[in-house]
Amino acid sequence: MAFRKTTQGRCHCGNLEILLESGVALDDLQLRACQCSFCVRHGARSTSDAQGKTTVICHDTSGLVRYQFGLKTCEFFLCGYCGVYVVAVLTEGEKSWSTINVNTLVAPGRFNRPATPVSYDGETEAERIERRKRHWTPTELRLGA
Repeated sequence: MAFRKTTQGRCHCGNLEILLESGVALDDLQLRACQCSFCVRHGARSTSDAQGKTTVICHDTSGLVRYQFGLKTCEFFLCGYCGVYVVAVLTEGEKSWSTINVNTLVAPGRFNRPATPVSYDGETEAERIERRKRHWTPTELRLGA
């Protein structure tokens, strides 16, 4: 598949970087405002593209914080140096999927339209994992790169 648009992002200090290769125009990606306490407290607005690819690069893994809560079905990657929440990652075996905090993208102005508030309360662990595998972006992790 040919990717139509590529964008990059990073935490404040640059230890965590992301590259999103999208199968659709960036302006067509859905923006979500998850209503869980973690995302609300971080002011996160997220996007993903099941037809795309995300690459997550962590230069110094001693500065990578992997946070889990609730059902513990994914890890929220935060930079331990500057504190920025960059991406949430679901890993199963050798495969990973992610959703990106668009506030960390180099050109966040492209994503200035309103995000749709969403709540995933009531999902079982299995339902949450399956939804993420269907909708989140296939992801390559380069930790310690």
